[in-house]
This record gives sequence, C-alpha cells and structure tokens, in this order.
Amino acid sequence: MPGGLSRRHDAEKPGLGAILAVIVGVGLAGGATAGRARAADLSFRDAVTAAWAVDPVRTELTTNGQSADARADAAKSWFPGGPVVSAQYFDDHFIGTNIGYTTYEGTVSVPLWLPGQGTATQRVAQAESATIQEKLNVEHMAVAVRVLEATGARVIAQRRQTVALSLVQAMQRVAAAVGRAEHQGEAAAADRQAADAELAAARNEAGLAREQVATTGAALETLLGRPGLPDILSYDDRLLARTRLDMPQAVEDNDPRVRAATRDVAAAREGVRLARASFMPNPEIGVGAIHEGSYGSPWDNRVGVQISVPLPSEARNVPMMAEARNRLAAAGSQEVQARRMVRVELAQVRARLDAARTTLEGARASATALNRRADEMEHSWQVGETTLIEALRARLAAYNAILALNSAEIGWHAAILRAAIATGMTP
Repeated sequence: MPGGLSRRHDAEKPGLGAILAVIVGVGLAGGATAGRARAADLSFRDAVTAAWAVDPVRTELTTNGQSADARADAAKSWFPGGPVVSAQYFDDHFIGTNIGYTTYEGTVSVPLWLPGQGTATQRVAQAESATIQEKLNVEHMAVAVRVLEATGARVIAQRRQTVALSLVQAMQRVAAAVGRAEHQGEAAAADRQAADAELAAARNEAGLAREQVATTGAALETLLGRPGLPDILSYDDRLLARTRLDMPQAVEDNDPRVRAATRDVAAAREGVRLARASFMPNPEIGVGAIHEGSYGSPWDNRVGVQISVPLPSEARNVPMMAEARNRLAAAGSQEVQARRMVRVELAQVRARLDAARTTLEGARASATALNRRADEMEHSWQVGETTLIEALRARLAAYNAILALNSAEIGWHAAILRAAIATGMTP
C-alpha cells in the first residue's frame, strides 16, 4: 500500500512485517521438524511385522501351503484311493420260479498306483508347496511396500497440517493488524479484504490438511492393525550403500516374484510327468466271496481274487496331457514376464532415486530463494514500494515451496527404502 501509511506510523509497519515473517519463519522450521509433530513410535521393521500378522492374503496362502503339504503326505499312501466294497444278491423268487436258489456275493478291492504315479503325485504337491512359500515372500514384499506408501502419505499429511496451522495463525495476526490499521484510517479497505481472503484460504488449507491426516491415519492403522507411526525418515545414504542396485542380475534372480515363477514352472513340469504316469485309469485288485445255495442242497462257499484293469483311451489321455502342457507353457510365460517386470522395476527404482535426489536439491533451493524473495517483498512493502497483497502472495509462494520441500524430503527417504525393499531387504 504505497503512501497508505503516514510517516508517523512507520514504526508500526515493521511490527506488521514481523508478523508476516512468521509465515515463513514457522514454515521453514516446520520443513525440518513438522514431521516430528507426532514422533515415529514404531520401527519400520516392526510396522511391516504388524501388517504381516493381520494380512488376509498371508492367511490364505498359509492355508494353501498347509493343504499342499497335506497332499504330499497323502501321496505317500500305499494306494491312490480308498477301498471299494461291493455286494450282490440273487434270488429266484423275484422271477417266480420259487426253486429256492440264492446267491450272496461280496468283494473288497483297492486301486493301485501306476508305475511312477505315486512319486509324481508327491512331487507335484511338494512343488506346489514350494511355490506357495515363494508367494508368501512376494506378499511380504508387497506388504512392506504398502506400509511404506501409507507411512509416507501419513507423514506428508502431518507436515502439511503443521505448516497450514502455522499459516493460519500468521494470517490471523496479519488480518488483525490490517484491520486495526484500517480502523485508524491508515490502510485501505482493499488491504483488509485481501488479508481476510488469504486468511479464509489458509483456514481452508488447514481443513483440507486435517482431512488428509484423518484419512491417511485411518488407512495406516487399518493396514498395521494397530495405531502407530513407522519411522521412515531415519533411512539415508547409509542404507542405500547396503543395497545391491549395482548387481541387477543377482537382485533379479533373488527376487521372490522371479523365484515364485520359477517354482511354478517346476510344479508344471512335475504336472506333465504326473500326466504321463497316469496313462490309464488306476487298476484295482480285490478279494471276493460267494455264498450260494439251492433247494435241498447245502451252502456252497467260494473265495477268489478280482482284478480290474481299465484300458488306456485317447479320449481321456489327450485332454489331460494337453492341459498339463498348457500349464507348463503358461508358467514359462509368467516366468519371462516376471523377470521383465523386475528389470523394469529396478530401472524405475534407480531412476526414482536420481529424481528424488534432484527434486530434493531443487526444492531446497526453491524454498530458500522464495523465502528471500518474500523478505525482499516485505521490505518493499514497508517502504511503500509495493502493496500488501504482493507481500502476502510472496509469503504464500514461500509456503508452497515449504510443502514441496517436505514432500521432496519424504520422497527421498521413501525412495531409499523402496530401493532396499526391491533388493530383498526389510530394514
């Protein structure tokens, strides 16, 4: 407001300028400490452990693994199926001859393993169990990534709220000071309106930040199954040096997604061997007994052995072999895709690290430059060379730079943790 204040009130301008300086003074402090408004009370490893304990996919996969182990144990049985009991009864009374001839016949039979079928069945179940164990490792990695993302969102929301509340307090002081100046005839109504508008915008920002804190907090607590804020800001270049990003082939081979796909290929191969061993329905062998008698004659008892051998049929074998080969082909395709996905992800992680470092450096430079600009604009307003609205806008630009700095700082720590997770580490 050039010329808006008389010389005798110049002493009041520095006071108002000091109030304006609170916006950035508190904001820059918030850039370094706002994330500690609620200190991390949970290590990242403990947070992942807590989330893993309540993960529903873990429960499902654990049950699947137990079922596969049970099938492997069941395949050690002497017979591929349970015994079959059959009974027959014949009587001539049903056809009206009434001579008195009756026959009782009963058999107990069991199926037999075909050559190599029992071993193949057991190896298929064992291979499926090993695949599920690797899928558990895949899910554990996914849980760690979800915890990292949820924690990062929570910390960013907390910092945003802390800086937004500081902005509201500062703008309240500014609006009050401008209101007093207007009441004394030393400020234009336009300045008061501008200050009121910025105060309303600051309150709106604080409300949005409060909503973000609530939603991200609920998401994190649901994921962990308990309240708590994991620590992700203590991880820096020291952890990055322990990762194996410079050994992409070793990381790829050790990635649980690749290992799971490889295990699935092995299970599919065992399935092909089982299909070949099951070239015909299982034969059956059993023991039978016949009790028969006719009119006027004693009972006649006989005992014998029964063998049933179904013959091979292309109508049965061809679809079974085709299905086994199709599964093997699909598993091979999934393994190739898993390796490609891991290679792309590692490239993305490295690129994200480089971008996060550059973004952090740029955000620091921007916050510093905009803070200095705001100081200059404040001084310019104090000497009557610019308007109050321009000084306020400069301070708000510095505020936005602080938010960007907070986001960049958290993004840098998150990128380091993401690189550790991608290389098989859970810090």
